[in-house]
Amino acid sequence: MIIDSHQHFWKYNPVRDAWIDDTMEVIRKDFLPKDLKPILEKNGVGGCIAVQADQSEEETNFLLECARQNPFIKGVVGWVDLTDEQLESRLAHFASDPLFKGVRHIVQAEKEDYLLREDVQKGISKLAKHKLTFDILIFPHQLPAAIQMVEKFPEQQFILDHIAKPNISAPMNNIWKDQITALSKCKNVSCKLSGMVTETENFVFSDEVFTPFMDHVFTSFGANRVLFGSDWPVCLLAADYTKVFALINDYLEQHSAKTKAQVLGINAINIYNL
Repeated sequence: MIIDSHQHFWKYNPVRDAWIDDTMEVIRKDFLPKDLKPILEKNGVGGCIAVQADQSEEETNFLLECARQNPFIKGVVGWVDLTDEQLESRLAHFASDPLFKGVRHIVQAEKEDYLLREDVQKGISKLAKHKLTFDILIFPHQLPAAIQMVEKFPEQQFILDHIAKPNISAPMNNIWKDQITALSKCKNVSCKLSGMVTETENFVFSDEVFTPFMDHVFTSFGANRVLFGSDWPVCLLAADYTKVFALINDYLEQHSAKTKAQVLGINAINIYNL
């Protein structure tokens, strides 16, 4: 089964979703399971993982309800406050739902040392007990903190989102390259081939521009720690779902059938315990 390891749902709210600004008109509307299901079917994708886009338990509950009502949603990566004094009970509450697979915080909006904060690390230390993953959403300048953090928690399963959002349109940055290599040396970290089309200049690109970045991710993480993710509907700013899927699928043609199966589904099933 092909699994899209990274997509979002929301009922658009202009106040809550203020990050969707005037330049993002195409995604300033509702995106619900009924909208995604036919797109997945068209592309032969059998299931997906819904990932948080808002920092609220309200949204986590919304995503879990979407998953309960739509069997093609195989899991939810939700949000809980990692610094909450009641975190243990909140994790126990959400982890009691078998569809709740992991936690994400929008670290890219935080200061450079956010992942090194004592209160944040105390929260992250509680996830493994509940068999929950942690998705790392960061910009390249936050990679050093991420490396230090993942080294501290070898029993915790981490997944890097969007290959840490390098500038795809520019020549590959050697600092990003070296830090991705360093991060990958921690075997508890995987990486999503996702969110790349929206890291291009003015959302204009040729297909081959992604190849060196994907090559480096594969060289670093290996076939059993790379996952396909569409980042739908955010990807619509730059490309439709079919195009995003084709970019990954076509790239994988150079690899074995086993590797292709791993990246397109098996790894997501294993890493997120679907």
